[in-house]
Amino acid sequence: MIYLKKEIALGNYDKLAEVFQGAFDQASVGKGSERHAKDDEPFERQKICEITRRLQGSPVAGPLFQAAKKIFETERLPPDRAIHELYGAINYISAAVIILQEIHDKKMPKV
Repeated sequence: MIYLKKEIALGNYDKLAEVFQGAFDQASVGKGSERHAKDDEPFERQKICEITRRLQGSPVAGPLFQAAKKIFETERLPPDRAIHELYGAINYISAAVIILQEIHDKKMPKV
């Protein structure tokens, strides 16, 4: 098990260490752990990593990742909040469609 060493964060890096500690806490004991650590899955096996692996090489990996993340988050939400998340997923997918259309249009020969 790896722990952040407080004594390493000196001087100009105190704020950065605070950010890393906050992110670690959020993932390991906060919202991230509550929402994503099903069955005590290690971080590298959680959806945040799995979705990224599956989207490697896609020109629209960013918006598709965000859409998938929002879709998975609906599992634990009441219907009104789930609907809000799904609207967000639709917007991310729409961005992916726009980008893919731009890529397609650039490859099409002009008549």
